[in-house]
Amino acid sequence: FDYDQLKNGVFYITPNVDRLAADGVKLSQHLAAAPLCTPSRTAFMTGRYALRAGETSSIQVILFLAGSGGLPPNETTFAKLLQKQGYTTGIVGKWHLGVNCESRNDHCHHPNNHGFDFFYGLPFTNFNDCKPGAGKGVLVDVQETLWQMSALLALASLTLLAVRASALLRVSWSLAAFLAVLSLLGFTAWFVPFELLRTWNCIIMRNGEVVEQPVKLETLVLQITKHKHKFNRNGPFLLFLSLAHVHTPLFVSEGFTGKSKHGLYGDNVEEVDWMVGRMMETIERLGLSEKTLMYFTSDHGGHIEEGPKGGWNGIYRGGKAMGGWEGGIRVPGIFRWPGRLNPGREVAEPTSLMDVFPTVVKLAGGTLPEDRILDGRDLMPLLEGRTNRSQHEFMFHYCGMYLNAVRWHPPDSDSIFKVHFFTPNFSPAGAVGCYDTSICMCHGEFVTYHSPPLVFELSGDPSESRPLSPDTEPRLAEVLERVERAVTEHRRTLTPVERQLTWAKVLWKPWLQPCCGTFPFCSCEESNHTSAGAE
Repeated sequence: FDYDQLKNGVFYITPNVDRLAADGVKLSQHLAAAPLCTPSRTAFMTGRYALRAGETSSIQVILFLAGSGGLPPNETTFAKLLQKQGYTTGIVGKWHLGVNCESRNDHCHHPNNHGFDFFYGLPFTNFNDCKPGAGKGVLVDVQETLWQMSALLALASLTLLAVRASALLRVSWSLAAFLAVLSLLGFTAWFVPFELLRTWNCIIMRNGEVVEQPVKLETLVLQITKHKHKFNRNGPFLLFLSLAHVHTPLFVSEGFTGKSKHGLYGDNVEEVDWMVGRMMETIERLGLSEKTLMYFTSDHGGHIEEGPKGGWNGIYRGGKAMGGWEGGIRVPGIFRWPGRLNPGREVAEPTSLMDVFPTVVKLAGGTLPEDRILDGRDLMPLLEGRTNRSQHEFMFHYCGMYLNAVRWHPPDSDSIFKVHFFTPNFSPAGAVGCYDTSICMCHGEFVTYHSPPLVFELSGDPSESRPLSPDTEPRLAEVLERVERAVTEHRRTLTPVERQLTWAKVLWKPWLQPCCGTFPFCSCEESNHTSAGAE
C-alpha cells in the first residue's frame, strides 16, 4: 500500500462499484451513527441511535460470541417489518450483534430472531484472533495480566516447595498448595477463553447451526458467494450482503492475492468490487434491475492505528472508534435503482445509515412503528430529487455512551456546523491516532473536554482543521446556543434501557457458547467447497 501512489493518481481498480455509483445516486455526506461495528449496525438495523437499544458503554463492541449482550429481542429491525409485507429476508456475511441470552440455543439476539428468514456467515466478526499469526485482538492487557499473575503464583509455589525440600525454612504444605491452586485458576482463566478464542469466536453459522468452527478465512468468500446464490428469491426479497472485508485481519481468496497495486488492502478492495459485480450481474440476469433497490455502504471509517492495512480516510480527520471525527463516521453511500433514480446524481446533504430503515419499510408498503422514536428519515424525496434538503437538522454523534459531537444544518443556510464537546487524546504526542492503546477510548484521561466546545463549519472545512472563533464566524454564539437546546431536547427523548455492553454481559460464558459437537470439543468444517478465482 503506497500513499504516494494514491496522491499521484494510482487508485484502486473498482469498475463495479464505479458503475454502481454512475448508475445511481451518490451520497457524499453519508454518516454512520457510530464509529464502531456493534453500535453502528444496531442503529442501521433499527433506525435508532444505538443508545436507545442499550448498545453503548465504556465497552464499545461485543467482545465474545458467548457473551449475553446483543441486539435486544424487543427491538424492531427493518427486516422484521419487511417480513410482515411478504418479503423473504436474508443476511449473508457478518452479524456482530450477539447470539444468545441465557442458554446455548435460545438465539435471542440471532438474525433469525430479528426478521431474517435465512442467515449464513459470521455471527461474530473478523478479529485478529481469527487469522493464525495475526496476533491478538481481545482484551490484550487483561490476557497479559492473567498470564503474568499465574506465572508469578506458580513461581512462588515452586519456590516454597524448594525451600521446604532444602529444609531452609518451615513452610506449610497448605500455603504452597493454595498458591498452586491460584496459579492454576489464573492459567485457566487466561488459557480457556483467550488462547482458544479462535474456536469460540470465529465460526460460521447457517441459520441456528454451527457449520464451521473455527472459520477458514481462505474459503470464506467462496462460501458466502455460494450461499448468496442459494438465497430463496421467490417473490419480493431483502438480501443484506454484509462483507467481512477491509477489516483487520485482512484476507483474500487465492485468485485475488497480489492482484492490486496496493498490497493486501488493495487486494481486499478489489475482491469486494468483484463481489459487488457478481451481485449486479445476478440482478441483471434475473431481469430484476428495475425492481431492485441496491445500496452500498460501510459501517464506519478506517482503523488508522492499524497503519496501511487499516484503511485510509482521505482528507477526513480521525477514524474508527474516534467518536464524532468525520474519518470514523463519514462512509460511502450509493443507491441504485434503474428506472426510478436518475443516474449520476450526487447529494451533499447530511444523511445517515439510520435512514435506510424508514426508506425500505415505506417502499415495501409497511407501517413505521409508533411505539418508539425513530431517528432515521425517509431518503426517497432526496434520492428522487423531489427535495434538495435533508430532513436532518441535527445529528448526534456518540463515542460509546457519551455524546461527543452534534451536527447542525441550519434551515436558513447551506452551512453545516459540528460542535465537539470532547476529543480523544492522541498518543504518542503529535500522532493522529491512539497508537499507544491501538484504539481510542471515550472516557477519563483518554479524552479532553473543551469549554467552550470546538466548532467547525464542514462545508468549508471538511477536514475539521480550523476551529471557528467569534472573529471568523459571526454566528458562533448562536450555533452554541442552538446546539445546547437541541441536546436538551434530544436527551428528553431518551428512556432508561438495559445496557447490553456491560462487563457482566460481554465476558465469555461457556454455557452460551455456540458449538458444533459436544462442548468443549467444538470442531467442524464446511464441506463441498467450490473453487473460484477473480473474474
